[in-house]
Formats: sequence, C-alpha cells, structure tokens
Amino acid sequence: MNELISIIIPTYNRSHLIRETLDSILAQTHKNWECIVVDDGSTDETEDVLNEYVKKDNRFQYHKRSKGRLKGPNSCRNYGFELSKGSLIQFFDSDDVMKSNCLSKKISLFSELIDVVICKLTLYDFEEKRELRQNIITSENLLYDYFCGRVALYICGPIWKRSFLSSKSILFDNNVVNCDDWDFNMRMFYFEPKCKFIDESLILYRIHSQSLSNGILNNNFVEILSVSNLLDKHLFLLRRKENSSLRKYYKYAIQFNKYYLLQSILSKNKIQFFLFKRIFKYCIKYGFLYELSKIIIGRILFMILGKGSVFFK
Repeated sequence: MNELISIIIPTYNRSHLIRETLDSILAQTHKNWECIVVDDGSTDETEDVLNEYVKKDNRFQYHKRSKGRLKGPNSCRNYGFELSKGSLIQFFDSDDVMKSNCLSKKISLFSELIDVVICKLTLYDFEEKRELRQNIITSENLLYDYFCGRVALYICGPIWKRSFLSSKSILFDNNVVNCDDWDFNMRMFYFEPKCKFIDESLILYRIHSQSLSNGILNNNFVEILSVSNLLDKHLFLLRRKENSSLRKYYKYAIQFNKYYLLQSILSKNKIQFFLFKRIFKYCIKYGFLYELSKIIIGRILFMILGKGSVFFK
C-alpha cells in the first residue's frame, strides 16, 4: 500500500526536542506522508525550527492555532485533522520518536475491513538512553482493561483510517486537559472499530518527570481530581454502551477514588470531601453498601483518633 498518511503533531515550547521527532519522520521507509505540526502558541524557537524543516522538505507543514480556537493539544489535533488529506491518520507527540519502519509496518496491516492498527511502544529514558518497559496493547476485554489502565495505547500507538474518524461528530474533547489520549481512544472504542495489533515496539515514548503519571504518584490532587472527573464522564457514557456489566466499571472507579481519598485525608487536602461524595454516589447507585460503611467508619476514626487506614483497603 502507498496510502498517504497524515501525521498530526501539536506542539508547545518543544524546540529543544522536536528536531529528533521530525528527523525520525524523515527517516521513515514509507515515504508517502504529510506531517502537520500545529503550534499552540510557543514562545521559544519552535517557529524557526519548523520553518527550517518546511524549507528542507515540503511534506512538512507548520501552522499556528488560530486565536478563535481554545488553547491545548486537543484543539490543535482537531485543527490538524481538518487540514489533513491522508486516508490514514497518525496522531503523534512532539517529543517522541518513530522507528524507521513504524509507518510501513502499520500500513501493511490495513485492509477494507480494518479501522485502526495499533503497535506497542517503548517507554524510554532519553537522558540515560535506556528502555524502561513496553506497554500492553491487547486484552480479552479491551474496553474494560483500557478503562482500568491495564492496557495502554497512548496517542501514538494507533493509526486510524480517516473514513472511521470522519464519521464521528467529535474527535478530541477540547475541554479535557489530562488523559486526553485516554479520553479520545475510549470514545473511539465505543464505536467498536475493527482492530489489528502489532506485537512489536515501533515508537520510543519519552518519559518526563512532570508527566501525569508522576503527578498522580506524587499526590498532585489537581491531577487526581482531573482523572476522577474523567472517569465519571465515561461512566456516564458507558451507561449507553455496557448496561449489563457496568458494575465492574463503577467498582474500579470506587477503588481509584477510595485510594486517593485516603491520601487526601492523610495530607488534609480539601479534595477529600469531593472524593467522598463521589464514592458515596457510586456506592449507593450500585449497592456497594459494605464498601461504603467501611469508608464512613474510616473517616470517622480519622476525625476522632487520626487513624483508620485499614478501612480503606
């Protein structure tokens, strides 16, 4: 296949990293691509770097997010999709790196019956030049395991058929800041795309100290609240999708909120009141009354004695 692939990259102040990304695209063995970079208002040397690549190879395009659009990578991705012409769409980040056979491997698995091809990627420490681990992309229950984080696809793992994406009224939600790739992939999987999987890492995914996962691990409660809100959003969407098995989705959401409720109690963060109300709502809705009683007892014990962690396990 020699299909045109549109590579869509949002960027913001990544002039020190994006060269490596663009060089990896130039090195692709599949040559029929366009790379659309949408700048989200960079104040560094991004424009100079991109103009250099546009002059070097006319397959690169550099666009600035228009002032009439919301700021953020999702807005840039939606704009890039509107500008794109390829029959296949590869969303990518401005700090990750494709292996030279990435596009050719992916495109070789497409047929009329396939909507998306998904490859593994390697979480990579570029400073120490070492592989950390590869992600899991397959499961007997992909939707549930992706909801729970047992499967991780990221934004760059899938390459999508344009005709599948074009039929959707909304692609990226401009109001989602954290876990934007998870939100997008979840919503696309509600439409049951026909998938092919490549059990091989074709992308190096750059790990940052300020990433969302590290923020959650370090109890950044703004980011924890963001993820909790996103889980709640998808529980609402799932009510139209998996009525017979929703209980297990709610159970996972309770466990997530319960863990960070304990962390917020220990750190005396005000988010504890919000998380408790959300857990209360879930427990009442699906009859997790024993779970709810334990949490209530735990909260009371912390208020009186300053301990009670056992009730949150």
